[in-house]
Amino acid sequence: MLSEGSSFMKGMALGGIFCLLLSSLLGSFTPGMQSSPEDQHHQHHHLKAPTNDELQGLSEPQIMELSQKVRVYCVIMVQAKVLVYWATAKDTWSKHCDQAVFYSSESAKALEAVDLNEQDEWAKLHKALKHAYDNSGDLRWFFVARPTTFAIIENLKYLILAKDPNEPFYIGHAMKSGELEYVEYESGIVLSYEALRRLVNVFKDGEKCPERGRALWKLSEEKQLAICLKYTGVFAENGEDTQGKGLFNSKSVGSLIEEGMSKNSLDVVEGCCSDLAITFSGMSPNQMQVMMFGVYRLRPYGHNFHDSLIFLPPEGSDND
Repeated sequence: MLSEGSSFMKGMALGGIFCLLLSSLLGSFTPGMQSSPEDQHHQHHHLKAPTNDELQGLSEPQIMELSQKVRVYCVIMVQAKVLVYWATAKDTWSKHCDQAVFYSSESAKALEAVDLNEQDEWAKLHKALKHAYDNSGDLRWFFVARPTTFAIIENLKYLILAKDPNEPFYIGHAMKSGELEYVEYESGIVLSYEALRRLVNVFKDGEKCPERGRALWKLSEEKQLAICLKYTGVFAENGEDTQGKGLFNSKSVGSLIEEGMSKNSLDVVEGCCSDLAITFSGMSPNQMQVMMFGVYRLRPYGHNFHDSLIFLPPEGSDND
């Protein structure tokens, strides 16, 4: 009896050690991926917005051409069951996209959206990106967001102003999980035309980029996207201002201000976020309306920010 109990305890101990080793390996292993020496040395870039000094070196015709050239197709993933977020995104920041298309898992009579007829999160994103690629016309930048994200599209255009969409860009709040670098979905994902073109091509390879992921290795859609892009040589880049502050925020303005106050109560703005922030996440519909008022409507009389260029709203748009 004692021998059986001892054997049982040894088995438990060995099983525990095995589980720990396995979980440690899984933490740094990306399914279906074999890292080449080139991949192992790759670190995501810190992609910065241009400075005013850089823009002042351009002629007025050059600035006008750039401001009209950068146009964005917004891919907004919504749920028919949560119409209030859908309606708020449609009524606020999405009006500043050159084209805003809502994608849903099912049809809804209340609001217009592309019905993907799909429940799996990665498969939905997969289909939405393919649809955006096929229907983007001459738009060459793509912004992917959830309905709880508030985006300032003009600041996004400023970040990518001098970037060539025929080069592969995959931009946002870059993070790392084991060996995989990815852009966080919650704070928005930016893809250039070339990055999306490569992605759509690798969609055709079910081994490298399965539409529904792998049953054994169920990953979040943001990580699955990064894996598919990595196969095509496209890597995550962290969007930052000239001071190194992140432009894509995974928290709301309120949360960031609270954190700023705890870090430096004498200079909350400095401790909070970038003046050129592009996104804030986890926003309620009421918070989005407040943001819309603060960003686009409220103006301090007598202040002139002397911006070097102006991004005009899309033709026929009713944006603020």
